[in-house]
Amino acid sequence: MKGIADEPQYSVGLLEGGAALGDVIDNHIYEQTLAEKSPFFVADLGVVMRQHVRWRTHMPHTRPYYAVRYNSSPAVIEVLAALGTGFLCTNKSELELIQSYSIPSEDIIYSSVCKQLSHIKFAAKNGIEFLVCDNEAELRKIVRCHPGAKLLLQVSTEASSQGGEMSMTFGCSLKNCRHLLETAKELGVQVVGVSLNIFNSCEDEQVYVHAISDARCVFDMGEDIGFNMKILDIGAGFNGSESQLKQMKSAVMSVVDLYFPPTAGVSIIAEPSSFLVASAFTLAVNVISKEAVARELQDQAHNEPSPNDEPQFQYYMNEGVYGSFACKLTDTVIPVPSVHKNTAPDESVFSSSLWGPSGDDMDQVVEQCALPELHTGDWLVFADAGAYSLGWPMCTTTGTPAPPVYYVISSGDWFEMQEAGVAQEINLKSFSLVPYFLKSCHSEAALSVPA
Repeated sequence: MKGIADEPQYSVGLLEGGAALGDVIDNHIYEQTLAEKSPFFVADLGVVMRQHVRWRTHMPHTRPYYAVRYNSSPAVIEVLAALGTGFLCTNKSELELIQSYSIPSEDIIYSSVCKQLSHIKFAAKNGIEFLVCDNEAELRKIVRCHPGAKLLLQVSTEASSQGGEMSMTFGCSLKNCRHLLETAKELGVQVVGVSLNIFNSCEDEQVYVHAISDARCVFDMGEDIGFNMKILDIGAGFNGSESQLKQMKSAVMSVVDLYFPPTAGVSIIAEPSSFLVASAFTLAVNVISKEAVARELQDQAHNEPSPNDEPQFQYYMNEGVYGSFACKLTDTVIPVPSVHKNTAPDESVFSSSLWGPSGDDMDQVVEQCALPELHTGDWLVFADAGAYSLGWPMCTTTGTPAPPVYYVISSGDWFEMQEAGVAQEINLKSFSLVPYFLKSCHSEAALSVPA
């Protein structure tokens, strides 16, 4: 399929000669300080590759599927496709994007549970067979528009997280699964597996244990009705930490092996989307305004507020929750940024809050953090900015273009990628790999990003 990836579309800086990610950030901040002070991302593609290697090391029998809505950067799509990742798409635009990179239809799942008829027809016309479904109304839409679909039944569970909240609020309940399976059989559409609706915020392995047990019940129902059940999607919930990944491998995969042993011939997949991309992206933003607010403390004697001499600062940045910090709308906690300027070790810090530029009460990026006093024009650097920051289309919720992304990869990571079988001329056709040279024009004034 001829698509947007047939010709080189962007360059990737090859870091050599001691150049590091911090140097790249320094250079671009220097350039933007002389220009419009616009926000930008720097993406280390080596991190994406290493995260994929970590996943395959700990979860060798579980194929990762990447949800495009997390980050649709072309380099991310190409690298993950070259490494053998499958893809989850929620609408026609994402389906078109993924297919434009000549990714086989069998590696794509149309994962939205609320689909437009035209999008279902597009999937049928373009050979995308795997669709997620969790209710009868959706099932009948699919049968009408895509009778050849192969369905993954999205299943909810009654398992609760340690916090006592329901960890899964969408999907077909276990008690309703048989009716939905029987209806699918009557309508002549295939059900080939189960998708567990587990969110990234889930850190309780017992949720997985209960959900996988429920999935086994659904598999038994489906096979009893006459379906060839062969795919289990254990969902998301992988936060990227080494300890959590090891914990999941120990607790979850043992249950998977118990209920779905290798001899059963069931393909196990998962959705570690945030795990794969979050830590690969760094976002630099500029402080465009500040406001000092008098702090008030409770007077212990009279339980009344009393003024405190130490100010509290509200800083306004040129990116907010309606742009690159959209993940805040999903209850994601934004990490405290680094301040990109030289500060004395004993410099005072103040209670601060960080806001986007809209002036909207919802546009609060960080509720409270301790920072040295900042001034208009200062830069803040946010690590782990790769998830839910660059969705498709790559623009903000206000329709303005997303900040530019500067891609880099170290020479060591590039060689490792080649050893893994990823060839630029075959797999990464949109890449134009160019050596990255540190600019010396501001060497004396260069500022380093604090660790």
